[in-house]
Amino acid sequence: MQEFWFYMKMGLNHVLDLGAYDHMLFLLALILPFSLKHWKKAILLATMFTIAHCVSLYLSVYGILVMNVLLIEFLIPLTILATSLFNLIFATSSEENKSVLLHLLATVFFGLIHGFGFSNYFNMLMSEEDDKLTPLLGFAGGIEISQILLVLSVLLLNYVMISFFKITSKIYVVITSILIILVTIPMLITAFSW
Repeated sequence: MQEFWFYMKMGLNHVLDLGAYDHMLFLLALILPFSLKHWKKAILLATMFTIAHCVSLYLSVYGILVMNVLLIEFLIPLTILATSLFNLIFATSSEENKSVLLHLLATVFFGLIHGFGFSNYFNMLMSEEDDKLTPLLGFAGGIEISQILLVLSVLLLNYVMISFFKITSKIYVVITSILIILVTIPMLITAFSW
C-alpha cells in the first residue's frame, strides 16, 4: 500500500510541478472556455485526459508501444498550441453550439501524447517494480486528484475574471489563449531539435 501512495504523490506532483508547467498550460487551455455552470463537462475532459495519459503509460510500461521521445517532446507544446488556437477560433460560438464531442476526441488524443511524454521517466521508476499495475493506478489517482483541483481553480478564476472584473467571456478566452500561445511558442522552438 505504501507503494500505491508513493506513486499517487508522484501523480499529484507531476501535474502541479511548476518546473514542468506544460501539463498545467494544457489544462488551462482546455478548461478556459468553460464556466462554472459547465463544471461537469470540464471534469469529464480532465478525466478523459487522465485515462488517455494512463493508457499511453500502460502501453509503454508493458512495452506494447514505445514512442520517439524527441517527437513526443515536440508534440506536447503542439497540443497546447492547438488547444489555444481552437479556443480562438471558437470563442465566438454560443454556449448552445459548443459540442463537447470534439473537445473529448482531441483531449483523448492529446492525453495519449502527454502520457508518452512522461513514459520514459515512469519506465525508469518502474524497472525495479514487479507489480506494475498498483503504481500505475496510484499515479493515475494522483493525476486525477490534482487535475480536478486545477480544473476547479481554473473555473473559479474564469468566474472571478468574468463576474467581478466584468470582462466578457469572449474577450477573456481570446486574451488568455493568446497569452498561452506566447508562452508555448518558446517551448515549441526548444523542442524542435528533432
